[in-house]
Order: sequence, then structure tokens, then C-alpha cells
Amino acid sequence: MLKKIITADKSPTLYFPELDEHYHSVNGAVQESLHIFINAGLKQIKKDKINILELGFGTGLNAILTLSEIKNSDKNVYYETIEKYPLLPEITDDLFSKNLHFKEIAEQINNTAWEKETKISDNFVLKKIKIDLSDYFPEKNFDLIYFDAFAPDKQPELWTEEIFAKLYKATNKNGILVTYSAKGTVKQALRSAGYTVKRLPGPAGKRHMVQAIRQ
Repeated sequence: MLKKIITADKSPTLYFPELDEHYHSVNGAVQESLHIFINAGLKQIKKDKINILELGFGTGLNAILTLSEIKNSDKNVYYETIEKYPLLPEITDDLFSKNLHFKEIAEQINNTAWEKETKISDNFVLKKIKIDLSDYFPEKNFDLIYFDAFAPDKQPELWTEEIFAKLYKATNKNGILVTYSAKGTVKQALRSAGYTVKRLPGPAGKRHMVQAIRQ
């Protein structure tokens, strides 16, 4: 049974006992996502129209932070995200109910229909797809990929050269893939798929993260 956890930066996440895994870092869920996906990812894309692919929708936090970041900007984002086991809306609504800054955005993000494009705001279109990553084949090319699957030691089948090669084909030139894992096997799989891999300082509680670029 999922358990709500308040992390070190006072933001919530969920504990998934079947995998003995948290959806986000207990050292700070929001600070982790901001550090990895927004600062090392979104802010590095110097385009006004950005296609984003997220692998592992989870609680919706990365989508929430992305919309929050670009809401009052000139950037237009198409955001496609996949999740094999979507959380019930009542779980996600409760998760963000006490955060006034994110509450409205969270409800917009988490309560939209799956399998269809939804215009959340004038500059943010969301498409949520219920599918296993192994069965997913992108139909668009993307400028930015948020790779946020559960850890390699929990779901090793999602962190393979085969998976990354599939994503590489869907990455635009100079596009970026960011992920929290800096394991040697992950970096090697990314390199073998064709990416140029950079190891960057990680968020609180992690020494490193990875930014992979299609040159």
C-alpha cells in the first residue's frame, strides 16, 4: 500500500513498498526534480517551442514543475508522459492539497484524461499515455527527455541500451536526456545508444546525476 512521506524540503512523495522505493528523494522531492529535470534539463533548451517526453509520470511532480516554470514565459511546451500504473486522482490530489503554490496546477495535470492531448494552458499541451516503457515507441521527436523510472536495481529492464537507443532515435539534434542515476552501467548504455554523456553534481543526497546529449 502506498504511503505518503514528507521529505526533507517539506514537499511530499510516496513510498511504494512492493519495490521498497520512493517516487522521489526523501532528501527533498521538489528540490530533486528542480535540480535534475528543470535546471539541468528544461533551462538548457534554448528554444521557444519545446517537445518534452517523460518516462515515469508518477505523482505528476515533474509535469507540475515544468508548467510552473514556463507558465508566464514565451515558451510553448508539448509534454508527453508515460506511466504503466497511473495513480488514482484522489491520491495525487491529497498529495498536493496542502501546497497552495502547486495545488491548482496539480489538479489540472493529474485530473486530465489519459490517451488524449489536453491543452492545460495557452502554452502547455499534455498527453498522458498508459503503457509500459518496453512497449512504447515515440511517434514524435523530442528536445528534452525526463528519464524518471524507478532505480536501475529495482527495474533493470528499463535502463538498457535497447531502451536508450529507442529514445535516441526520438531525440532531436542537441536534444537532452536527464536522469538522476549516474550508475556506470547506465552511462555506458547511454553512450552505446549514441548519446554524449555528462556527469553533473547531483541534488541533495546524491553525488552525481547524468545529462546525455544527442550531438
